[in-house]
Amino acid sequence: MTELQREGNAGAVGPQRRIRVLICDDHELVRLGIRRLLETEADLDVVGDVADASSALTAVADFAPEVVVLDVRMPGISGVEACREIRSRFPATRVLMLTSFADDDALFASIMAGASGYVLKQIRGGDLVNGVREVAAGNSLLDPSVTARVLARLRGETLVAADVINDLTSQERKILALVADGLTNRQIASQVFLAEKTVKNYVSHILAKLGVARRTEVAAFLTRRERADGAGSS
Repeated sequence: MTELQREGNAGAVGPQRRIRVLICDDHELVRLGIRRLLETEADLDVVGDVADASSALTAVADFAPEVVVLDVRMPGISGVEACREIRSRFPATRVLMLTSFADDDALFASIMAGASGYVLKQIRGGDLVNGVREVAAGNSLLDPSVTARVLARLRGETLVAADVINDLTSQERKILALVADGLTNRQIASQVFLAEKTVKNYVSHILAKLGVARRTEVAAFLTRRERADGAGSS
């Protein structure tokens, strides 16, 4: 059930300019975690947390938040559609998209819908807090590699991130090759002598760096890179 939590001190005046923030994510634990994180900051005022896009639109109309932290994937109206509607109806409100996957299609759609930033849920708490402040100040929150992919997409180019591969550590490259071979995390763990949980974290970071959502896309990514390298050397 969607629950809107109204704060009695939403209009409190203090020595600092308080940034009104609305959180929208269909996972309750994620909402509460972000809420508790932001509420510890003196300059941030969480005006509500909701579980779906329709409730987010109602809350934006009621509380006029300066920033909405919005999940990309939600049942019903997607975060991207909600972002487009928020930016159309409430242009003063900025949207920071939050996602579990580095999905180029969702990223591109979010930026085209008017999002001011796009971050992974693996982001550190302090970085998310600073991200909210940056977006509220009118700045964009995009990693340079993300920006490059968006610009390439706008130009109709296919970006092959050779530099991303080069930036991987030797351990990450080894694990990447095993993922491309179709090995499970447990099988990889036995080969590189790491705990399965550690391998899982490695894989998540590697996928984020490559800008792919699923490990099944790794082989295709490497194939595209090899073709591009071959075309460039011919």
